[in-house]
Amino acid sequence: MVLNFPSLKAHLGLLFHWSSSVRAVFAGDGVVKTATGYCGGTLKKPSYKEVCEGRTGHTEAVKVMYDKRKISYKSLCDAFWEAHDPTNKEFLNFGLSTHHRSAIFYVNEEQKKQAQESKIRRQMKLNRRIVTKIIALDSEFFVAENLHQKYYLQKSYRVCESLSLRSTEQFVESNIACKLNGYDPPLPLPPPPPPPPPPPSHAHLYPPVIP
Repeated sequence: MVLNFPSLKAHLGLLFHWSSSVRAVFAGDGVVKTATGYCGGTLKKPSYKEVCEGRTGHTEAVKVMYDKRKISYKSLCDAFWEAHDPTNKEFLNFGLSTHHRSAIFYVNEEQKKQAQESKIRRQMKLNRRIVTKIIALDSEFFVAENLHQKYYLQKSYRVCESLSLRSTEQFVESNIACKLNGYDPPLPLPPPPPPPPPPPSHAHLYPPVIP
């Protein structure tokens, strides 16, 4: 465990790790922090370009740290299905390239069991076959470049500046950044700074002009 209080990790791949549906799902009560990144591949510390080229075996994914006292792994799995179309046949192209696919990466047998059960529950509600893969996370999760972290929050430049988070690590570790990234409607911008005062008038230094 990374945190001292009861917390766990979930690793979920939902096609694009910066999509609008992802930000809303993983900013709710009980979610402590999130990180976008790459998992399931063989190359150490891959770049976004290398992952997209499809030769590393990685999948774009979201790592979710959550407080199990407030939200369950089951609830996160259920939210995962709601956030995208798991029957989209485009996901079947992962045989050639794995970077965009629907997948749940489990870290232990209990997560595997719950993920499989959630998939069955979801399949019973659909009339098309789910193509999502449930895969053991047997390699390291690599955090993506800062450009891909809190994608929607970064669109609100002044809000980001007000948080004073100066590195990718700080951005990823920030609970408030996690929550703000899921805010919908778009974030209200902080009020602009007040205009500068007008320059002092020196009119009193000169005698009036008499025509």
